[in-house]
Amino acid sequence: MKRGLGSLDPRVHEILRLGAYQVLYMAGVPRYAAVSQAVTQARETAGAGSAKLVNAVLRGVADDGHGRELFPDADAEPVAFLSTWGSHPRWMLERWLRHWSLPEVWNLVEANNGQPGVYLVPLEATPEEAMARLADAGIPSLAVGRGTRCVRLGAGVDPGAALSVLPSIVQDPGASLVPRYADPPPGTMVADLCAAPGGKALALSVGASYVVAADRSEGRMRMVRDNVTRTGRRVGLLVADARHPPIREARVVLLDVPCTGTGTLKRHPDGRWRLRESSIHEMVAVQRHILDSGAELVPPGGLLVYSTCSLEREENEEQVAAFLRRHPDFGVEETGAVPDHYIDGRGCMEVLPQRSGFDGAYAARMRRTG
Repeated sequence: MKRGLGSLDPRVHEILRLGAYQVLYMAGVPRYAAVSQAVTQARETAGAGSAKLVNAVLRGVADDGHGRELFPDADAEPVAFLSTWGSHPRWMLERWLRHWSLPEVWNLVEANNGQPGVYLVPLEATPEEAMARLADAGIPSLAVGRGTRCVRLGAGVDPGAALSVLPSIVQDPGASLVPRYADPPPGTMVADLCAAPGGKALALSVGASYVVAADRSEGRMRMVRDNVTRTGRRVGLLVADARHPPIREARVVLLDVPCTGTGTLKRHPDGRWRLRESSIHEMVAVQRHILDSGAELVPPGGLLVYSTCSLEREENEEQVAAFLRRHPDFGVEETGAVPDHYIDGRGCMEVLPQRSGFDGAYAARMRRTG
């Protein structure tokens, strides 16, 4: 494209993308057929001129192939290489490189482009007991360990079949560490105000006297309801906005806030292209409001647990630091409930995909002292 992709009619751009995918990666579709189909679509959509352009471009794609040598040199232009061959927005890579070394960002890109596993967190069994029950049902699994209680299902296993024989939740090991880090006192009432799809609320229900699970989306709360019904846990369900909490007080408040989700790009690869850098600042404003509202529910001696699945410092360390400046009667308190290598210098939990292989997760456990 001599004039660049930005010069294209968006409809033609989509036809080229689909055609290139068929030419390069769908071995069951003959190349000539993929090109011919795309040309026909372009002619019907945007006219004869666009059809000629699509024909020329896709024939060039077919001739050139998709080898690594067609991309920027990894040693001379590492950011350009990771942005193109690694399929990540350049602005995202440049942000990460301000905080981590090039090798670490390279590992993060590779982690994000890997195949995600399917993990279960048993609610009423140890990982070893869970593996035995699954094995009895002919379902292979493996204990993850590394500070988690997760088991990883074997390749090709239907998660529904596993859930039918084991009271459990589908949850990545990184996310599963948040309830463990929260470590609420046994018998405490917990309010999870951003609960959908319900995994953390269900995990917390094992030791809590009662869990209130709320989310602003009625559709997403149906997912929580289905999981509560399936597992038989004692959880109360509410449709409510965390910025306007539906309760007056709770000894433990969990705020698993909306975020950019940059720690879960392996599971949501399209997310990297939907995000804009401005999305971070938009999320920070929402998170700040939720934090301030949630803090009002916590009595002296109670706990406020803030968590995200983001890797961005504005949403994590900086958000917590700003909250503590606004609320000096709260302080971070770490209990040793998760391994030290997941704990940063401030006592907050940080799980990084490039180091753990898990989804990214961040959490701050804050005690109200006054």
